[in-house]
Formats: sequence, structure tokens, C-alpha cells
Amino acid sequence: MEIVHTSVLLQECLTLLAPDKPASLMVDGTLGEGGHSEAFLTAFPDLRIIGIDADIHIQSRARERLSPFGERICFYPGWSDVFFAEYPKDQKKPDIILIDLGISLFHYEKSGRGFSFRTDEPLDMRLDPLSGDSAADIVNNMNETDLANLIYEFGEEQYSRRIAKAIYDSRKSSKFVTARSLADCIYSAVPSNYRHGRIHPATKTFQALRIAVNEELSRLPKLLELALEVLAPGGRLGLITFHSLEDRIVKNYFRLMSKACICPPEVPICKCGGRARVELLTKKAVSASEAEISRNPPSRSAHLRVVQKINYGDEIR
Repeated sequence: MEIVHTSVLLQECLTLLAPDKPASLMVDGTLGEGGHSEAFLTAFPDLRIIGIDADIHIQSRARERLSPFGERICFYPGWSDVFFAEYPKDQKKPDIILIDLGISLFHYEKSGRGFSFRTDEPLDMRLDPLSGDSAADIVNNMNETDLANLIYEFGEEQYSRRIAKAIYDSRKSSKFVTARSLADCIYSAVPSNYRHGRIHPATKTFQALRIAVNEELSRLPKLLELALEVLAPGGRLGLITFHSLEDRIVKNYFRLMSKACICPPEVPICKCGGRARVELLTKKAVSASEAEISRNPPSRSAHLRVVQKINYGDEIR
């Protein structure tokens, strides 16, 4: 099987999320092609893993890759938030949870779903190709103002209004069907000096559409809460993010959960009766080393944050 994706921050994950007890259970919440899981199963011979992915096609590649580990790895086809929401109360709680929010190179190069603006593939971008609206549905049907807001909010694109207007005008005569047709429209819409910058002018718009199609940001807060709820006391939760919008959500949630009191500042005496749920194991996000970036340029954007769930002794493992 051809392996095209290189897992980021691999050594950092192995160090910060290393199991501290025999026969630990790990959940790889975004299995992808199985790179992180393969490394953990190899490094820790008595570790068991549940691998989750909404894309059944990429999960089939992971199944093949991880087949030498036999029953130490099992698979769940679906979204991580659904998995954690339905986690059986009588099942052993995971000691480690890793969630890598990046998109696999498989999706850009092999999926045929228009994740890359360099291809003539159908404009889809769904990780689960059987559910929800596609990117084509959004660009062909959303009104101009909402489309501009989406591109600005999720893509942080400074020319969002120009791009949305170009899309709106273009679709009057012909609907967008392929990724390349949309990329060409965006390229023509932006100022000439913007076309030859460090990144392709369609990069941020495509990011925004992918986020919207897969509800990446709207899922994330609930995913964090559900994962922490399922995690065993004393267990570790790690998140790898790739852009500032995701990282801000993760950082703020972890910081909030590390506080003993979450009452508003204007309340002089604590009334929430709360206690810290986690200890921050990474005070700042861990980034890739220069050596890793040179080997794997996409790792430049990766940030890892890890917390440990505090064990107060009153929660069932």
C-alpha cells in the first residue's frame, strides 16, 4: 500500500502521551492513514487502540497498514464526537486520547473530492461523502453576503467580499462543478499582486469551505467536552491543530478547565463550587522542530496541546 501522509509531531506525541500503566487503552480520534497509531502500537507493545475516522475510504487504508497489530487495534467508522457521546458507561475508559485536526495528504492527492484547488475533481470536500452539503452546494446556493462572511470568518481571507462577488456573478451563467473552476474564479477576482504571494490565492477560501462543509469548528467545543468526559481520571488528552481558529478554541477550553473557579470576575466569592478538571502539561503549544519542518513542510502549522485529567478519586475509571 502506498503511504502518502507523514504524521506530524510524532515524537512529541509519543513523549507527552506515553502510557503510564500496563494494558492502557488509547483512542485515536482522527485515525487518518494510521501514522500516529502505528507509532504508538510499535513503541508500547501492550497498548490497545480504538481508531476513529468519518471517512471509510481512508480508514480502509489504515486497516491495511495496521493489520500486523491484530486485535490490539479496532476501528470505529464515524465522527469522534458521536463516538464519545455514545461511549458505553460499562466499558473501560481510555487512558489516552489523541485528536489530530489536520487533513490527510490522502484527501488532497487521492480522495477525488476536490480538496485541492490544483485538481479538476468534483467540488465536494466532505470527509464523509455520504452526508451533508458539499462545497459545490455552498458556493452555488449561498447568498453573496453569507458567502463573504464564511470566507472571512473561516478562512481569514482579506478579499472575501471580492471573491464572494466573483463567485456569485460567475454562477449566474454556470454552476461550479470542479475545484479547478472555483480556483480559477478566485484567482481572477483578487488583485494581481495577491496572485503571486507565498500561497495560492484560493488557499484560504478552500480552507473556509472545507471547515464549513465538515462543521470542523462547530463540532470542536462539544468534541473537547465529550472527550474529556470519557477520558479516565489521570488520563491524557492531546489535540493537534493547524490554524489559529482551532488552536484558540482548544487553548481557551483547556485553560478554562484548568481553573478551580469559573465564576465571572465580578463575583467576589466563588459560587460555582467548581474544581479544576485538568492540569496543563503544555503551558504553550508545542510546535514542530526545524528538522521536522524541513522533512515535512506541512508540520510548520501544527501545534500540540496536552492536558491531564485530574484524578480526585471519586470518578469510576
